Amino acid sequence: MLLHVAHVTRYRYSPSVENAHHVVHLKPASTGGQQLLRHSLHISPQPAQQREVLDVYGNSSSFFSLQTSHDSLIVTADSLVSTRASSHDAVPALPWERVRDKFRYRAGADYNSAWEFLFASPYVPRDDAFAQFAGPSFPTGRALPEAAHDLMRRIHRAMFYESNSTEVNTPALEALKQGKGVCQDFAHIMVACCRAMGLPARYVSGYMLTQPAPGQPRLIGCDASHAWASVYCPHPDKPGDGLWLDFDPTNDRAPGEDYVTLATGRDFLDVSPLRGVIRGGSQHILDVAVTVTPLESEGQPA
Repeated sequence: MLLHVAHVTRYRYSPSVENAHHVVHLKPASTGGQQLLRHSLHISPQPAQQREVLDVYGNSSSFFSLQTSHDSLIVTADSLVSTRASSHDAVPALPWERVRDKFRYRAGADYNSAWEFLFASPYVPRDDAFAQFAGPSFPTGRALPEAAHDLMRRIHRAMFYESNSTEVNTPALEALKQGKGVCQDFAHIMVACCRAMGLPARYVSGYMLTQPAPGQPRLIGCDASHAWASVYCPHPDKPGDGLWLDFDPTNDRAPGEDYVTLATGRDFLDVSPLRGVIRGGSQHILDVAVTVTPLESEGQPA
């Protein structure tokens, strides 16, 4: 599937911002399940400095600085991505306890980058409440993909999706206790539950193609960024080799060709679409418009 993504972020400041430094994660990844075909990033006002780098998790991030006074900021990311469906069915699966045991500390163990996603992070603390919630999904001997799928389903049933019920910095434990949140909270809770069971899990930011109601046109700018969780499944016969399996507890499904991955990290803080430090602009108005459009072929809407 070809998906065109337009992501426009607008800030209006009062009083004006004197200078600013920002980092964005708005360039889709090229992974085994998707290929980035085209990407552009436009910033107004024109930055004094701008550069693109890979962060510690392999995500493409762009840094820019603004050295002149400005009362607005517009960041427009335009991307064309080719995606394909993936399936958990063909994944060689170990019982979840064996995966946990593989990631227990032992002297002389081979390094695996998935180790980094075992520990607490700013928005995903360690707490017994996550282990207690996750426990019923992890009976003895259950294959890891099956256990993670069951956990995803239980989070979906236990949590109520409610816009504006949490803030971007709401910890996963608070969202779990109140039983409601947005996609970011659903993803954080699943990541926290898996880590509580000793399993590497990471946060994924991206987009999901939404379908308009029958007979209704696709509205420009009405989509939104999305988030889900990814769980590491090591290969049973190849030490150091494995796959990250995606799970979307907000929608109770495995992400497919209608999803676009932007970046992966320990939690939202690692992959926020735009963050920065500004001097001035004590008050601001933020507007974000996202449009995900399927294309039959490049340049030809479906």
